[in-house]
Amino acid sequence: MTRVHESRGWGLLGVVLGAIALVFAALAAAIALDPGPASTAPLRARLSVAGALGADRADGFARALVPRPFSFPADHGPHWPFRTEWWYWTGNLRTVGGAAAGARRFGFQLTFFRTALAAAVGARDSAWGTRDVYLAHLALTDVESGRFHARERWARGALDLAGATARPFHVWLGDWAAEGQTPDGFPVRLRAGEGDLRIDLTLAAGKPLVLHGEGGLSRKSAEPGNASYYYSLTRMPAAGEVRIGGRAYRTEGAAWMDREWSTSALGPDVLGWDWFALQLGDGRELMLYRLRRRDGSADPASQGTLVAADGTSRGLDRDAAEVLILGHWNSPRGGTRYPARWRIRIPSAGLDLVVTPLVPDQELDLAVRYWEGAVLVDGTADGRPLGGAGYVELVGYEVGAGRAAEAVRQ
Repeated sequence: MTRVHESRGWGLLGVVLGAIALVFAALAAAIALDPGPASTAPLRARLSVAGALGADRADGFARALVPRPFSFPADHGPHWPFRTEWWYWTGNLRTVGGAAAGARRFGFQLTFFRTALAAAVGARDSAWGTRDVYLAHLALTDVESGRFHARERWARGALDLAGATARPFHVWLGDWAAEGQTPDGFPVRLRAGEGDLRIDLTLAAGKPLVLHGEGGLSRKSAEPGNASYYYSLTRMPAAGEVRIGGRAYRTEGAAWMDREWSTSALGPDVLGWDWFALQLGDGRELMLYRLRRRDGSADPASQGTLVAADGTSRGLDRDAAEVLILGHWNSPRGGTRYPARWRIRIPSAGLDLVVTPLVPDQELDLAVRYWEGAVLVDGTADGRPLGGAGYVELVGYEVGAGRAAEAVRQ
């Protein structure tokens, strides 16, 4: 198993939720020390994701309290009153062009995060001054070789180094970008990379947009405001180029977009989460997240969404899905032990699924260490064979996560 990681700054994670705020606190310090446009020093904040999940820095920011109407394309763009937001794409791709091209499979992740360092700031004397900072992660899984690659960039939202707009839809950090190709934002073109690792993909909207939770209000705990506004595009036809190891591959497949914005985060007893985004062979999609408490149980706020082949959807509460861990994988970096295979049963939908990583080691060792990777789905629907593919994200398993979270809260 071979891994490649790189971190690069441009003037200066769900990974998700308020956890990114601590990452950006470290970025803010780096910005203050180095106001230049670029830095090649890797950022190793080694922050516990769970440690930033308190809601103690919410003063002055808007909070997700009640359902709201969504408006597009405006909501594809930034939401300045909220502290944190992200634009997140994952997908499973296959090469096209015949045997001469070499049949290969790839998984990809591209995520842009924005966070505000303060709810409001006064006039700045310097053009370098900013309220917002940005972080981006790119990861690529080369299934046949068993190689996993990750890259990272960070920048201040000043001097056009990074930013986000709704009309036209455009999120960028240096030359990494997601850019809408029409006034409504879709198809969207994704471009990112460093050296011989690059993606240039075009994603169509595909199935209708899905609002999670209560009409898009996704509650993460019983406390009012500990929630996000959350929607997805769950099956986006994808095509374009993947460049790796000195070769370029024409690819096609299916992608998933997650979009969230929030200010406050999780309850004090939650250490992290397991998130599943699965595209099933019968045309359905399943989003499921399990908020993991200190005792290992799933928090009552855990939930999911099942999307039918025609695009209609229904919510799933914690008890609608049973998630069993079938195996584990131990990271050689720090000894973190992650779940590595799952059985997911949803009796009301007739689903009995086994989810297996396509490559065991898909751990991003960047500003935040977490596992996020491409998976294969095998199982049954009402007793009939059913396959699929998707992505899984595992957050808060790092060694000492509980102690780090407690230290931050104190």
